[in-house]
Amino acid sequence: MHPKFKQADELTKIVIDAAIKVHRHFGDGLLESIYVRSLEQALKISGHKVEREKIVPVTYMGTTFDEKLRCDLLVDDCLVIEAKSVEACDLQRFRMQLLSYMKLLDAPLGLVMNFSDEHFARHGIARVILKGADDDVAPF
Repeated sequence: MHPKFKQADELTKIVIDAAIKVHRHFGDGLLESIYVRSLEQALKISGHKVEREKIVPVTYMGTTFDEKLRCDLLVDDCLVIEAKSVEACDLQRFRMQLLSYMKLLDAPLGLVMNFSDEHFARHGIARVILKGADDDVAPF
């Protein structure tokens, strides 16, 4: 099991509750940046460490590349949030983007949130688990 999995798992409930409150306040159809900044503020007020536009380093064979990758939010160094505000949600593409950030940041869990979904609480949130992060037995 990933050492931060339980922390991230508990944190997802807090983040989803905060995101639902943000969505209820603004409704759907605003710019992504408004939702991200509002969610960041709500989580900071709740005492969480939140990094917005966190640079995601890419390291290969001892060299770190400047690829300008940035995740929307990294919460408590264990949960990555990729926020969207789009009508046609290509969930598979956004999950792959989130998974890339999770792997590079060694974060066990992530959430894709599409704030433009009218039924945000039901259909606008997808939870992504890093492969093996929730296993009780460490991989070989």
